[in-house]
Amino acid sequence: MPMKITSDVLSWASILDDKTSEQAATTGSMPFVNPHLALMPDAHLGKGATVGSVIPTERAIIPAAVGVDIGCGMIAVRTQWTTDQIRDAGPLAHLREGIEKRVPVSAGVYNKHLTDTAKTRITDLEEQWPTDGSPDKYSGTWRQQLGTLGGGNHFIEITADETSTVWAFLHSGSRGVGNKIAQHHIKTAQQVAKRYWIDLPDPDLAYLAEGTPEFDQYIAELRWAQDFALANRAEMMDRTLDALTEHMGMAVEQLEKIQCHHNWTDREHHMGRDLWISRKGAIRARVGDPGLIPGSMGTASYVVEGKGNAASFNSAPHGAGREYSRSAARKKFTGDDLRTAMVGIEYRDSDAFIDEIPAAYKDIDQVMADAADLVEIRHTLHQLVNVKGD
Repeated sequence: MPMKITSDVLSWASILDDKTSEQAATTGSMPFVNPHLALMPDAHLGKGATVGSVIPTERAIIPAAVGVDIGCGMIAVRTQWTTDQIRDAGPLAHLREGIEKRVPVSAGVYNKHLTDTAKTRITDLEEQWPTDGSPDKYSGTWRQQLGTLGGGNHFIEITADETSTVWAFLHSGSRGVGNKIAQHHIKTAQQVAKRYWIDLPDPDLAYLAEGTPEFDQYIAELRWAQDFALANRAEMMDRTLDALTEHMGMAVEQLEKIQCHHNWTDREHHMGRDLWISRKGAIRARVGDPGLIPGSMGTASYVVEGKGNAASFNSAPHGAGREYSRSAARKKFTGDDLRTAMVGIEYRDSDAFIDEIPAAYKDIDQVMADAADLVEIRHTLHQLVNVKGD
């Protein structure tokens, strides 16, 4: 059940440090945040606004409260195979290498050649660009970015549920072009605040007011970046399933597909009013909504169904949430610690992933317990293969 931190913040997080709580309270105190900010169980300190927060705003949006990876989220596909069938088909290392051969991973690593499906998706995105010019004004390489993973906590996994049914599961967003779009509009909001002498508790809480050209451009380009993120995940899933097809020697049957954002904003009706709902590290969880909540590298992930909790604005957590910053994790943990945590899972053994060790994150089981009135668990997934970028 949620706890009231201040009159402006309702929290579902049983694990919450003081700095994160203070940051959420600062965001919640902004005059256009109404009726309250909802803090998810995986909440942790972010830039400007807390990661793992749902921010309802009237006639204004804080671009940094949506985040710089616009449209970041997950996609999962349930296949016809079992764990034993995947293992019997050949070494899991070969499957991992097949995925890595098809999907460029790591920050700044893009496609050298575009698949036919990527070309089609790029054409659609070119036609959908909503403002003057083209996405090229933000990134001349955005076409090569489509179908690439990135680094950090982004991943591709082959995983199995409680019935041993195998799923393909991945997490990524709008890559460099989305970041550039977000940074541009964060800077614009800060310039607007300076122009009108608006006193802000944090420069990253600069906002754009509805009815202004700056607001309209942000919303239009944000929606395009959200579409790019959806297309990016769909393209990577196609390539991952192609690797699975090669591994198994037969085509994948896509028995179920789930796709969801967790860094995004949309116009929604809640508590008798129309609001902009910005979810920075949260998924929408209306009654019956399918959703995906990944754990950290090496831990369980969950396929869920929304319960439509009104106080959370129909929202749920997006993952485990960090307990240690990346730099703190690198100081505390070692490569041997990571190898111990990843026993039984096929992954690329590299000390580059130390800051992604499960112990750097909140306990995903506690996060899910905290989310009991937000979502119902449909499936619990355990990793067989993990692909990450440095």
